[in-house]
Amino acid sequence: MSTFMTGSAAVLGAPAKAAADMWIEDFNAQGGVDGVKLRQTWIDEGQGADKFLTEYRRLAQEPGEKAMLSAISSGYCGALAPVAEDLKVINILWECSSEKVLEGKKYRYVFRTGPNGTLEMVAAVLHLLQVKPDFKTLAVVNQDYAWGRDSWDLFRNTLLALKPDVKIVAEMFPKFGAPDFSAEVTRLQALRPDVVLSTAWGGDLDTFLRQASQRGLLKSSQFVLPLADSSLERLGSAVPPGVLVGFVGDGYFADPEFVNDPKARDFVKKFKEKTGAYPNFAVYHMVQALEALTGAYKKSLQANAGKWPTTEQLASTLRSLEYRGLSRPIRMREDGQAMQGQLYGVTQKRSDYPFPQVGELMFYPAELVAPPVGAISDAWVKTLRPDLVQSKLIQRVGK
Repeated sequence: MSTFMTGSAAVLGAPAKAAADMWIEDFNAQGGVDGVKLRQTWIDEGQGADKFLTEYRRLAQEPGEKAMLSAISSGYCGALAPVAEDLKVINILWECSSEKVLEGKKYRYVFRTGPNGTLEMVAAVLHLLQVKPDFKTLAVVNQDYAWGRDSWDLFRNTLLALKPDVKIVAEMFPKFGAPDFSAEVTRLQALRPDVVLSTAWGGDLDTFLRQASQRGLLKSSQFVLPLADSSLERLGSAVPPGVLVGFVGDGYFADPEFVNDPKARDFVKKFKEKTGAYPNFAVYHMVQALEALTGAYKKSLQANAGKWPTTEQLASTLRSLEYRGLSRPIRMREDGQAMQGQLYGVTQKRSDYPFPQVGELMFYPAELVAPPVGAISDAWVKTLRPDLVQSKLIQRVGK
């Protein structure tokens, strides 16, 4: 298993590790997989790509029954996927949103159990057009690496297909892990765009939003933050009401459709007691990856008359698996990509929480925002039509 345990990205990675350790402890206490307990070994993605891949190869080639749950970073997933395929080891991309990792490939052993950037960005554009359809100008501030660049390409091309009259006034890509965003904030103050997009996450997003908030930018422009779920609790009052927020899927501890669901409610309560924080999207993704992996073993065992499955049998089972983490059911497609809908909403101030909550929630089903099997997202999003915004598949949550 791998995640960021050091560096600025650890604000997202560390909660996911805590969730995995907690989930595995409970799963083993209940008997594991047919009496077989899980034993996790962690790799810190914060040590850099070369060391990460060296450690990944070493662990993947150790003797014994294993699966790899890696990685959180889109910058690493593209490199490790062909390695897993060559080594014939099951690898679940438990986070890693870059759609390019799987598109155009024919991997047998590599799966993504959560959404990819296409689902996330198409839903983000749809939600923006639902909430603020008449904006004229937009600027972007994204991290300068695979996810920041790829997500912007998807968002921009989707937006131009659905609203071709919008004017993009600035494209800014500060360095990943940048400690200061004063140049970007100053430029936004001068441009005064109607909308500011940032798909940044973790410590980078925290720093950017604090500096932007200090200068009032979050009130003068409509901010769209598809990954801000993981930052709201840390930022508190720095994020005002009215900011559009995504959940990189549909896992939200305050989702009215799941606050009384026993499985979700009990996990949130235990996680809060253990860590002092509410679960973010990385936590939800980690849980659904573990649910998919162990569910595939159980289904394979059943189909195999109780005999332990081979790697080939497990891969076949995963390719058509239906599973559920802590939110809505998910199904795996034949290309190894999970079909998971997207949840978006607007920040609100509530007296019962010391940080912003997200209300006016809208759910965008995967079949609405995902390209068909075999399609390339960059080309597919350009074919979308403006009437997609009025799709009857879009659901208001809690209504």
